[in-house]
Amino acid sequence: MAESQNKNLPVYAVFFAIIVKLYFLLTHHIQEDAFITWRVAQNLMDYGVIGFNGATKISASTTHLYVFVSYFFNLIFGKENFIEPLLIFNTVLFSIGSLFLSHLLLKNPWHKAIFIFLFGILPPSIKISILGMEYGILFFLEMALLYYGFKKEKRWALLILPVFILFTRIDSVIFLGIVFLVDTFWNRKIKWSYVLGGILGVGVALAFNWFYFGEFINNTIVAKKLRYDNNFTLQQNWDYFRLNYGNFWGMLKLPGDFNPFTILVAVFEMVCFIFIIRQKEQTQRNKFLWMIFIFAWTKQIIFLSQKSLFDWYYWVPQILLFVPVLIFVLEQKEKRNLWLSALIVFYILPMLAFQTVHSIATGNGEWNYRRSIGLYLDLYEKDKKQWILLEPAGYVPYFSGLKTIDEVGLVDKQIQEEIKKDKTNYWMNTVKKREPKYLLSYKDLFSGKDAEYYKSHYKLLKEFRIKDHLSSQNKILEKIYHLKPSGTDYNLYEKIK
Repeated sequence: MAESQNKNLPVYAVFFAIIVKLYFLLTHHIQEDAFITWRVAQNLMDYGVIGFNGATKISASTTHLYVFVSYFFNLIFGKENFIEPLLIFNTVLFSIGSLFLSHLLLKNPWHKAIFIFLFGILPPSIKISILGMEYGILFFLEMALLYYGFKKEKRWALLILPVFILFTRIDSVIFLGIVFLVDTFWNRKIKWSYVLGGILGVGVALAFNWFYFGEFINNTIVAKKLRYDNNFTLQQNWDYFRLNYGNFWGMLKLPGDFNPFTILVAVFEMVCFIFIIRQKEQTQRNKFLWMIFIFAWTKQIIFLSQKSLFDWYYWVPQILLFVPVLIFVLEQKEKRNLWLSALIVFYILPMLAFQTVHSIATGNGEWNYRRSIGLYLDLYEKDKKQWILLEPAGYVPYFSGLKTIDEVGLVDKQIQEEIKKDKTNYWMNTVKKREPKYLLSYKDLFSGKDAEYYKSHYKLLKEFRIKDHLSSQNKILEKIYHLKPSGTDYNLYEKIK
């Protein structure tokens, strides 16, 4: 009886980890880009078209599979009530993925249970679970592939799961490629079913893009590359890396351009990894450790080299790089409890506290503040065929319902043409050519070189200031808001009739 209960401990840990993380729903910390995907899903409901602005097709969301999942959640729960069920669904999938990962790396049920829980409450895991992005689904699919395809050697997993993985995110080809290389090197033979699965995955993703959108590469990738393309010198590349590395290898963002904490964590992760893989008797486990560790480093290096600033690209690599630390501590033969206690007290709990503060502050800045701009416009402008030019294209377009031109071109291709013609003046050129009824800007448009044009064609409708949203009747919340204010000041302009 006791042995049977021990076998179920990892499953109990999954439920416990899910329940503990659900309190983050109260913070309303939801990533801006999630609302782009959700608007695309609702556009599919309303117009029968995968797009953002009415009947115009555009791959405005990075992920196709998550668009369809969001579409079904909208159908089932309705537009007003689907968000919380979908976030819970993402959390459940991530937690099941962590169960698969524990089966790959550990044997003792107690170790698996502790691993699942501690792994699940670290900042990247919380963000993958709760922030509304597609990474909960992606992590589940990737870990299912490793567990069923490469541990259980199920042919169906090798054929089908790569298709779903690539349909979730096309850049997950990095993960599939690293897994293929490590497995082939390890076993000295090729899994042809997996090769076929990879070919099917790439074929399905590219064919869907081509036959539906008329493009092979998602518009989001093209737009970001076009807008953020910079030719850096060697010194500028080094300065860029020095200023940003702490955001990607660490689990928290610290102010300043030197983050010794991140270096310490990265070194300890490497030391633990080397210590574990030297255990030659754990041949099968070592293969999976090599897979996830090489993938995590490769993904981060590739995206850093491409100047990818968006932190959600690094959530899965961040959490996978920490896996050897958890295994190292759990498998200590002497003073295990001391090691585990030190890890929890000096790292896990501080990280959880940091993420709690971060989510409360960011949730206030996004949900209470930025959403209020969209709600204001929703009440002010009843004609949802009117256009707004802004950045970013998440909260405000979603809650206002207005047609949208975003600065980057994620949801509108015409502005990309203006960027190609004249990157310096593309905003002004877009305003003159398309005359959107509303402009939402970080800047004061009535000062600067084009001030006279704006003054003669637009009026300042309303100022939105983050300082007006830093108060709360709860003094603890108010202190958090002031400790880490999240949000940007905006000026909203309306076209003069």
